[in-house]
Amino acid sequence: MQTDLKGKTAIVTGANTGIGFETARALYAQGAHVVLACRDLHKARQAITAISHLQGAGSLEAAELHLESLQEVAVFAETFMQQHRQLHLLINNAGVAMPPPSRTMEGFELQFGVNFLGHFALTGRLFPLLSATPHSRVVTVTSNGYQQAGIDFDNVKMEKGYDALREYRQSKLANLMFSIELWRRLQAKDVHVLSVAAQPGANKTELTRHLSEEEIAIGVQRLGAFMEPWQGALSVLHAAVSEEVHGGKMYEPEEAGLRGYPTLATIGENAMNEEVAGRLWEFAERATGVYY
Repeated sequence: MQTDLKGKTAIVTGANTGIGFETARALYAQGAHVVLACRDLHKARQAITAISHLQGAGSLEAAELHLESLQEVAVFAETFMQQHRQLHLLINNAGVAMPPPSRTMEGFELQFGVNFLGHFALTGRLFPLLSATPHSRVVTVTSNGYQQAGIDFDNVKMEKGYDALREYRQSKLANLMFSIELWRRLQAKDVHVLSVAAQPGANKTELTRHLSEEEIAIGVQRLGAFMEPWQGALSVLHAAVSEEVHGGKMYEPEEAGLRGYPTLATIGENAMNEEVAGRLWEFAERATGVYY
């Protein structure tokens, strides 16, 4: 990545490990002021220590962000806007995958609540600053698992039981639909903020922490070799800084969406359904109390 980011401010959620860590490291190397927004402040500071060894052209800041609590999301956003006058890049990267049955503070299934609702609320609360910053961009990270998903509005609080993979896929479909619907609404209001999605492919990250070694081995057998986190971060970085990126699109690894360099993805019909996207947006507004 040969982009000069001096003077730019970026937030990367979940930046203490995996794709988020590599994304934050690359942005810092190119001169950005990067806020590592993490659930564990100690781990965020450890990540800053590790990244600082690069002696990049930018600067680093640790911040505590609990996406499983909408109240804590509001506190983070308010604090950030008090301390910063611009936000060029918001990278909605943090995520949880296939944990034991769990709920957010508001009672939503954890994956849907953290991966989607938390980021919906975060983006909305930071939106005044994003819209006031020239050439700002929102990158929302999804997964190609969205292709096997649907949005079940009657099962966002585990009303129908819990299937870890099904709920993960639903949350990632929600993320992709959010990114696209945000772009539709930005265009309708002629607001100059770019909304774009990225999916990093198959990667060796801590996202698999809740899977057994056997389950991971089955995944490798089915999908092929996993990339290193820095390779997976390339699609996210491309979406974040490339001049060739278009709003409402998704970028992913070129080899079946699993490996390789970033390319423009063909988005599945389930993610392009405007009626469901509109309903999802309105649901998220009511659930979070955040209106853009």
